[in-house]
Amino acid sequence: MDILEAIFLGIIQGLTEFLPISSTGHVTLAGKLLNLISADSPERWTSFIAVIQLGTLAAVLIYFWHDLWAIFINFLRDNLTERKSFINQSHYSKLGWFIIIGTIPVVIIGLGFKDIIEGSLTKNLNVIAGSLIGLAIILAIAEKVGKFKKELSELKWTDALLIGIAQSFALIPGSSRSGTTITAGLFLGLKRETAARFSFLLSVPAVLASGLLEFYEAMEYINFDDFINLLAATSAAAISGYLTIEFLLRFLRKNSTIVFVSYRIFIGVVILLLVGYGIINP
Repeated sequence: MDILEAIFLGIIQGLTEFLPISSTGHVTLAGKLLNLISADSPERWTSFIAVIQLGTLAAVLIYFWHDLWAIFINFLRDNLTERKSFINQSHYSKLGWFIIIGTIPVVIIGLGFKDIIEGSLTKNLNVIAGSLIGLAIILAIAEKVGKFKKELSELKWTDALLIGIAQSFALIPGSSRSGTTITAGLFLGLKRETAARFSFLLSVPAVLASGLLEFYEAMEYINFDDFINLLAATSAAAISGYLTIEFLLRFLRKNSTIVFVSYRIFIGVVILLLVGYGIINP
């Protein structure tokens, strides 16, 4: 991988991490087309993806800095300093609890199935295509039955847990972290923008933990050139990710997610055709 390929992959990561269209699926497809994924050591590709996700994490931290700081301060005050009962805690403190509750499922499943997640099966383009199309259908159903009424202030701990369980399905490549969590939010009656906003906040602990863990485990593989490429890709992901957050939140205020449903089906079919005709290996 050269630095231009790294930047290209970082841009794709940032553009697709927050749109409900699967960053892993798109980056892996690009990696396959560029012949950058080794069948002998798929864990290196998993590490690369996890590390450049730190760029999109930086985008979330910068974009939602005021919200995250308010969550941190209010959570400490209401739970450690003043020791309020949950019902009497502030909106931001409750959000802190909801993020913790929503993160538990992905931690348990992520650690329990770590070897499978890092294996070659999850780099298989047929799996990715199936996930793209499958979640597109589920998202379309959510658009059909969703009530789009709940604000973030109306979120309950059960909502956070269910959205967290949905987030764990994002470990299947092609499903999309934002795709699974936004879909769950719509089923639970959240407004589209609200579902996306909570999805981004919920991603912070999981992406931070997985990115740092994978970076630590990948240190033995990384030489100076690899480090420069990772830095370039991560920086590109941060910039494109920030712009994508701004776009999506503005888009969802007035529009549905049907355009993403259509795109997921389209790209899923394209992948199946490319694999079926032997243009790329699955």
